[in-house]
Amino acid sequence: MSRSGTRKITLPPWLAHPLRTQRGPIPWNAVVRGALSAGPLLLASVLLGRTSLGVVAAIAAMLAGINDRPGSRRASVRRLGVPAVAGAAGVLVGSYGGEHIGAVGLTLLLTGVGLVAGAVSAVGPVASGAATQLLVMSAVGAGMPLPEEGWQRAAAFLVGAGWLIGLRLVLPTPGALAGDFRFDGERAAVAAVYDAVADLLDAVGTEHAVARRVALTAALDHAQDALAGPRLRRGASSAAERRLHAQYAAALPLAEAATALAWGGEAVGGRASEGPRRLAAAVRGSGHTGPLPAPHRSAPALRALDDALLHAAHAFDRGDGGDLHTRRRTAKTLLRIVLGAGGREYGLRVALCFGVSVAAAQALHQARWYGQHEHWYWLPATAVFLVKPDLGPLVSRVLCRAAGTVLGALLFAGFAAVLPRPEGLVALVAVSGALIPVATRHFAAQTAVATVLVLALVMFGGERQASAGRITETLLACAIVLVAGHLPMPGQRGGGVRARVTAAGTAAQVYLAHVLTEAGGPHTSTGPGSTPVRGGPGSPVVRTGSEPADTPAPTHLGADPGARPARWTLRREAYRALAEARAAIALAGAELPPLARHSEGAGEVVATLERLVDATTACAVHLDDSGRLSPADRDQLAALIGELARRRGRAGMRPAEQPGLSRLPLAG
Repeated sequence: MSRSGTRKITLPPWLAHPLRTQRGPIPWNAVVRGALSAGPLLLASVLLGRTSLGVVAAIAAMLAGINDRPGSRRASVRRLGVPAVAGAAGVLVGSYGGEHIGAVGLTLLLTGVGLVAGAVSAVGPVASGAATQLLVMSAVGAGMPLPEEGWQRAAAFLVGAGWLIGLRLVLPTPGALAGDFRFDGERAAVAAVYDAVADLLDAVGTEHAVARRVALTAALDHAQDALAGPRLRRGASSAAERRLHAQYAAALPLAEAATALAWGGEAVGGRASEGPRRLAAAVRGSGHTGPLPAPHRSAPALRALDDALLHAAHAFDRGDGGDLHTRRRTAKTLLRIVLGAGGREYGLRVALCFGVSVAAAQALHQARWYGQHEHWYWLPATAVFLVKPDLGPLVSRVLCRAAGTVLGALLFAGFAAVLPRPEGLVALVAVSGALIPVATRHFAAQTAVATVLVLALVMFGGERQASAGRITETLLACAIVLVAGHLPMPGQRGGGVRARVTAAGTAAQVYLAHVLTEAGGPHTSTGPGSTPVRGGPGSPVVRTGSEPADTPAPTHLGADPGARPARWTLRREAYRALAEARAAIALAGAELPPLARHSEGAGEVVATLERLVDATTACAVHLDDSGRLSPADRDQLAALIGELARRRGRAGMRPAEQPGLSRLPLAG
């Protein structure tokens, strides 16, 4: 209770989540792309006399617009293109299935599609987006009969999605206007990594250090994704791109040293963060680093930071490319994810929700509840968006979807009463497309805009005004998904969260095992007793950022700028897996209590895993400095492994979900 006597009201997580909204500047470039996507396609279809195909193409552009998030052009090709191909496949399945299979057979077919799509969604965000479009368009293909053949509808869908992808690749963005046209998000993403390193160094020894380390992980993940998009050639295709890759790779030893300093907990001077900030400015301006103030070399992590700064200066000057430190997942690994606990649970739940909604929609269609028209796609398509956990917790999705549909349907009813046809509907579609990038900040707002756009499209295709029916179908879909979402499934509940936690534990184990293997092999020492680079311990040497090409690289990192690539790759994988587990736990914690309780204790497990990976990183830095792990390092790792085992036991994790960290060789 506050001093004024008023009691502060704290909402439960399941109710607080739907009230949150994302903040940030308006993405004007995405707004322009949205305005030029579905509206012009619809207008072109009118001019060509192929209105129904224009509706399909506009739906494809709308779905691609929902996936058109901030990021690099190269990353957007995969993020938009893979779901578009899956959506076209859904059009084929739904169109031919609806034409040649009876109601029962079609329900079984689409239920099977839901089972596969749900399991594939566990692979990652792009796979989840592809599964969503596969299911939505299979419902649209079966539930919105058109005069064209199924292959023509699928081709129109690809044209619509390809149109938006083309706009994404061709239209300039603010980032591209500042330098090379091919880069928009990449340069800013790499610069953000150096800023995050500086922020972490400033927070060393404070209560903000953990949050800053998490922010550094997010920045590294984003930069890695921005640079790792598809390309025609195996490596970077231009000098500017190779330079950017080298700048990203040079940030990894800096991040390692900063993490070790944060784990040690002893505050460092403000001088330590000046170098990374100047490197960030050099990335943004595509210029030289200038003088880089070096930190004192009074501790292993500070010596590592000093060497990493010199390594970065060489990388910035030479710009000869660098490894992104990623490993392509094999088909066996992907299959293991799909068939794992998370994939099985999600697949069964999606299949149940989608199958029941298809059956209910066809039953209502046969009973003429829809009237004389033959469109019954809305109910199963709505269920697809509701059952997607990457769009938020279940109860939050239901509340936002219901509210957004009611608002969107009422708005469209008002517009339909006053707008001229067809030009008024084309204008409404264009405006709605422009609003989608802004509306994605909240699921209810996105639903309202998408509802207006879709209702305008189907009316443009000849369907009567049906706002009231769409509201009723949405509420029915909400009821189906809400009930199915709380039904027990075969296996242990909370499979998605447990799968993420298990994956994080496995990645941490592999990383720790690699560092311990390094401890047992030959190693170059750059400790206090060895010859230091650019001065001894405690000498604050200024880097010029323009040393001659024959200046030796830091001994700590070896002569090759890509030294220790395996360790950096494994560390990146461990921190990325931990971030994904954190995100899954946060979503599960905002569910209703009957669902949220299945993930209880998982947060403590991940927190301990994060501390273990932080400690492993600090040990790796100490190993580089002295050539061995001290007994204190090994005791610290052993204590964390013991704590992790206890927390896993309290969280009810099975032995199969607990990687064998206790079997690692920690004896001195």
